[in-house]
Amino acid sequence: MNDESTRHLPSPAAPSSPAAPSFPGLRRRGFLAATGAASLGALALTGCGGRGSDDGTGEGDGRPRRGGRLRAAFAGGGASETLDPHLANLFADVARAKALFDKLADYGADLSAQPRLAEKWQANKTLDRWQVTLRKATFHNGKPVTAQDVLYSYRRIADPQKGFRAKASLEPIDLDASRATGKRSIEFVLKRPTAEFPNILAAFGAYIVPEQATAFDKKPIGSGPFRFVSFAPGRSAVFRRYDDYWEGAPHLDEIEFVVANEESARVNALLGGQVEYAHELDPTTARAHEGKGQIEIVRLRNSAMQGFAMKTERAPFDDKRVRQAFFLIADRKELVAGALSGAGEIGNDLFGKGYEYYADGLPQREQDLDRARALLKQAGAEKLKVTLDTSAVAAGFTEAASIFRDQAAKAGVTIDVKTGSKDTYWSDILDSGTLCCYRSGAMPIEAHLSQRLLTDSTTNATEWHHKDFDAFYQQAQSTRDTKDRAAVYARMQRRLYTEGGFLIWGFADWILGTARKVKGVDRKAPANTLDWARFDKVWLA
Repeated sequence: MNDESTRHLPSPAAPSSPAAPSFPGLRRRGFLAATGAASLGALALTGCGGRGSDDGTGEGDGRPRRGGRLRAAFAGGGASETLDPHLANLFADVARAKALFDKLADYGADLSAQPRLAEKWQANKTLDRWQVTLRKATFHNGKPVTAQDVLYSYRRIADPQKGFRAKASLEPIDLDASRATGKRSIEFVLKRPTAEFPNILAAFGAYIVPEQATAFDKKPIGSGPFRFVSFAPGRSAVFRRYDDYWEGAPHLDEIEFVVANEESARVNALLGGQVEYAHELDPTTARAHEGKGQIEIVRLRNSAMQGFAMKTERAPFDDKRVRQAFFLIADRKELVAGALSGAGEIGNDLFGKGYEYYADGLPQREQDLDRARALLKQAGAEKLKVTLDTSAVAAGFTEAASIFRDQAAKAGVTIDVKTGSKDTYWSDILDSGTLCCYRSGAMPIEAHLSQRLLTDSTTNATEWHHKDFDAFYQQAQSTRDTKDRAAVYARMQRRLYTEGGFLIWGFADWILGTARKVKGVDRKAPANTLDWARFDKVWLA
């Protein structure tokens, strides 16, 4: 999905909860990057150091300590919040969901699928049937996780009457034909050959719940590392260690998620000792506190893809020479320095830097105004005027628009910057305009291609419609050998690099803050991936 979803969740019940810190609500929400036609959301990638480093977020004395309650502050969704994992929409929702529940697989730091509740998977020769074996795991009520629980969960998500986030991701599965072949084994029948089937198991929101489970806000039962204690939507959720968790009990006794919508509220709560973990901090905050000793700043490097989307089927961008000229107008270093305050690195007009299948062998594109002017002249667009849609909906958008406007002027292009509504921006830019600010977070490159760049993709912000490109995707999906499949993806990316509609100028850091006593926070995990918000691996020194 591309950036931020504006979809609201249904209002859940609001059971009693222990008193929680009160943090005034901000309206700018940190929405989950996920797959699916109804959502547009985002963030993440790699960094330096890993869990267990001795830098204030690592092991320190080398030994995890058991006990204590960690309080984590996230931007929330008010009274509409829910613990239904299939409705997880915000970063806070997902952090809570992964504490209570598990998926069959999840994404590693390179966005490749890693086994979770699924112990192993195996495809047939034609890649249209997959056998999945579950590991031995139990729900919080002591009952084993079975194949029937998995089928129930996926069929619930796929309900055509519901708007669950992972529905589009599960679409390739024929759930009527799929069946349990044992208590811990499932045969998934697919509608077409799908080499990247493990990505479906790892899809955002594809959590496994007990068979027939429907009530999630009063006493949800999952198989995750923490079990439910209390929940007050828009305020607080408290979970306690599940000692029988299949991967080992968490170090913490309890985790409390508190809602603090304003970034300043999260920072002040962290500085004042009201919380020990603050999600989504601004670059200016990071610079003010990094290395000062009071709190720790954690940078998840190369996280959110930042760029501009050009509508390739509308003038002037229906001429690939104009698109190529815009690639050459961009001074990526200036955009990263100005729009991201230096908290990021330059891009090369391709999504997924550092992810599995990324085409990292292509030359780094540099600004070349002379060549840009020549291409515009060839296209008959020497005095081009174009509107650039932007919004304050995402950090750096308005700054990037202003910087690029000034860069374009040097090539004889006049850009009119139009600032749109934060509430409707993501839906507006899918259908209207010709050029817009755009960002995205963590998802496999395969998912980026299928959701945004195929003829029938529902979030095709660049209007990239090419049947031969679609055919290459289908070829990749039906190619069993990983190297051969990577070669097809590389060919597709070379096409996009040469004449695509995404001008991807940078990748922003994703910034967290923690108290100095917090250890075990992973520094390589993109948001929305396995080791992001892994509070079962965190401890208090």
